[in-house]
Parts: sequence; C-alpha cells; structure tokens
Amino acid sequence: MGLFSFLSGSKDADVATTEVSSAVAPATTPAVEVPAAAVAEPTLPSSDWHINTEALTAPPPPKPDTLVVGPPDPALTAAMQAPIIDVIKTVYDPEIPVDIYELGLIYEIIVDAQKQVLVKMTLTSPACPSAQQIPSEVRYKVKALPEVSDAVVEIVWEPPWDKDRMSEAARLQLGFL
Repeated sequence: MGLFSFLSGSKDADVATTEVSSAVAPATTPAVEVPAAAVAEPTLPSSDWHINTEALTAPPPPKPDTLVVGPPDPALTAAMQAPIIDVIKTVYDPEIPVDIYELGLIYEIIVDAQKQVLVKMTLTSPACPSAQQIPSEVRYKVKALPEVSDAVVEIVWEPPWDKDRMSEAARLQLGFL
C-alpha cells in the first residue's frame, strides 16, 4: 500500500483512513468553575457620552507631507518657469512616447515667495494606470531643482484633457497631423 494509494481508488486506502480516524479519540476538557465575583460587569460610558460630537465633526488633521503654497509671486514664477518646464519634460507617460508637458497635461505652474512650487496637472484619463507614478515623479524632479524649496502636484480634472491640448510637436510625433 503506497502513500498516495487513495488517489487510485483502491480499497486499501479506505481501510487505512478508517483505522487512523478511529485511533484518534476526541479530547475533552474538564469544566472549570469561575466564582461570580471574578466576572466583571461591563461598564457603560457616562450618560453624556453622546453630547460630545466634536471629534466626529472636526476636520481631519492635516497630513504631515501636505504643502500649502502661498500666493503666487509673478517675478519668481517667470524666472523659475523655464527650468521647471525643462525638468517636467523629462517625465513621460509610460504608454505614450511623448513627455507630459508636450502632451498638454501641465495646466499651471505657480511659485510663491518661499520658492515653493505648485504644479497643477491632469492625466489622460481618470483611470490612468500611472496615476500614482507620474505626479510623484513630477514632484520629486521639480523639488530636486536647487532653486526650489519644496513642490506639490495637484491633479485637476477641469478642464478635461483631450488631444487638442497636445503641442504640435506631440501631434506630429504621434501621427495626429
């Protein structure tokens, strides 16, 4: 009788299984008495627990990595826009062989007085498989510029992206002209 004889459907396997199962007896544990004083009664909250709803209605605390960019500084925005655009042009959508700036995904670049940068951008679709990767790459590349103190990328859906937002070079490269 082999180890896997039950796979062949032989009756020896049924006998072996029966012998093993009858050899194991169920274990029983003796009952233990617990004195009534040892059982604690559940405690209920005070009668005014329902009055304090502050925790439920308060706004959530800000995330530690949330950056609030101040009002735009037009002079700094103009001065820093070219290097920011240059670094953004190194970010590509993995499915399209054109950089995201030429695709028209960048809507606005704002620099404040502390040299914090806000990049407003969109994606080709809300179901974009690179929805996490592309904005993160934009943020880290912009933040790596020596003249930038910090950066944040905001995804916007209005106006929705369409192929008319692409540059002429991108249309030519993708064969849309």
